[in-house]
Amino acid sequence: MYQIKCLNKISPLGISRLGDNYHIGDDIENPDAILVRSAAMHDMEFNQNLLAIARAGAGTNNIPVDRCVKEGIAVFNTPGANANAVKELVITALLLTSRKIVSGIQWANELKGKGDEVGKLVEKGKSSFVGPEIAGKTLGIIGLGAIGILVANAAEALGMNVIGYDPFLSVEGAWGLSRNTQRALTLDEIYANCDYISLHVPLTPDTKEMINTTTIAQMKEKVRILNFARGDLVNNNDLIKALVDGRVSAYATDFPTEALLGIENVLAIPHLGASTPESEDNCACMAADEIKDYLENGNIKNSVNLPDVSMPRENGAKRVCIIHQNIPNMISTLTSVLANIGINIENMQSKSKKEYAYTILDVTGNVDDDTIKAIKNNEGMIFVRII
Repeated sequence: MYQIKCLNKISPLGISRLGDNYHIGDDIENPDAILVRSAAMHDMEFNQNLLAIARAGAGTNNIPVDRCVKEGIAVFNTPGANANAVKELVITALLLTSRKIVSGIQWANELKGKGDEVGKLVEKGKSSFVGPEIAGKTLGIIGLGAIGILVANAAEALGMNVIGYDPFLSVEGAWGLSRNTQRALTLDEIYANCDYISLHVPLTPDTKEMINTTTIAQMKEKVRILNFARGDLVNNNDLIKALVDGRVSAYATDFPTEALLGIENVLAIPHLGASTPESEDNCACMAADEIKDYLENGNIKNSVNLPDVSMPRENGAKRVCIIHQNIPNMISTLTSVLANIGINIENMQSKSKKEYAYTILDVTGNVDDDTIKAIKNNEGMIFVRII
């Protein structure tokens, strides 16, 4: 029976996908796998038999990903599971930054106690909250992953012109993107032509504070900026200055900071992007499926520290799963080692991801603990298991 530790409350719908061969709880001492949402794991010591960690969400900043791969632990996330929830909030923000609805509601509530005067005061004061329609305007989307594609398609359905920028757009992503979306070859095209700009890229050294005084100066006057990806994509001090100067009309973000709170034309949303029951269910189900397939079959999908590797099981064969360094001659070493101890390889898949690689071998012969020892006794081997 597999032991699964939950560091946070995980949707029962996800837990139910694991089945009867799994013991699941928050008090498991030596788990085979961990399911987590937001719990901080950087200071945790991991037991020797821990095989996998699955984050029920996209970000893995709370997990020591690099340390995990060195200890032979696969780390999974659930990309796209919360995409619809985030898309809906982005579209909401798109409308809210245009029509001054939030400030209008706040002002209307201040009329409490005015009695019969309320109707007249509303008609007199509503002009302060006028804003443009989004139909016919141009939305620039930076990053066409699972969320960016959904936002692009929804915005087009609302009558917007959409320009997308993503030099790493996948083939699968391209299939899901509306053919009406224009392709920008550079960020300059987005900045120069868009009335609205929505950010959907990961936070990296290259993207940190990509929205700053220099890039804002390249944008159209009165641009509206939406950030539902990562807070540090925007230099908040530069953004606030642009709001005060009037160069930027509005900024919507799911990542409030002290500096942003109370600033006119800032819509600071308390990180609600994935806060829907449907999103929590989707993330939990995907995380559970990833864990189950890895523990039972050694297949990897959506790992952040190892490549995706999957292959059908060979009847009558044992499966050997190997995490190793991505160094020359590793495959020839593996095949030689197995041949020397009389083990035949029926099928094999191997892929690399940066400095590390993952290999699955379906083999026949006398496969036992000595097989593991024979493989591990070679340069670059990190973890070996037999299923």
